[in-house]
This record gives sequence, structure tokens and C-alpha cells, in this order.
Amino acid sequence: MWRVIVLSFFGGVLGGNGLPHFVRGITRQTYPTVFGNGPVINLLAGWAGLTLSGVLFLLARPGQHPAWAFAFAALGVLPVGLFHAGPGAFPRPDAPARAGEGAAEDAGQRFG
Repeated sequence: MWRVIVLSFFGGVLGGNGLPHFVRGITRQTYPTVFGNGPVINLLAGWAGLTLSGVLFLLARPGQHPAWAFAFAALGVLPVGLFHAGPGAFPRPDAPARAGEGAAEDAGQRFG
């Protein structure tokens, strides 16, 4: 059962990380990776992540313990999803300002 848990978790991590890169690649958008941020690089990085994720799921043999496999794959997707949704690995200069940042300056400019 440990094989199912460990391989499903890391399969979820790789799949969760590969999906945004693959989507950015096929939609011809840039997205930072360690190899660059062009669409082709993202397509290849996403494809590799999704492929390795599938290989790990095959090696895990989830049919023996399907509930455990699903639970730990989902737990693997969660932290990498939060990572991509939050800070990410690289700074995003085009990211919109967070709620509350600069609100005092905006209020002063509007009413002052």
C-alpha cells in the first residue's frame, strides 16, 4: 500500500504542475519555467510532467487500493496548485495589486 500512496502523491504533484504549463503552451502564452518561458518550452515541460504523472500512476497500480490512490493523488495536486495560484517560483511583474495595497493612497487622491 505504501507504493500506492507515495507514487500517487508524486503523480498528483507532477500532473498538477504539468497541466498549467501544458495549457500555456498550447494557447501560445508565456509562463516561466526553469528552461525559459516560451510557449514551446511550456508545452514540452507540461507534456513531460503529464507523461511522468501517468507513468507514476501506472507504477502505483491504483486498482489494488483505489481510494488511497485517489486521495493521495488529490493531496499531491493541492500543494502545487496552491503554489501556482499563490507566489509561484518566479516574480510576476504583471500581477495585479492585491486588495488593500495602495488603498490609502487611492482614497487620498480621490478625496484630497
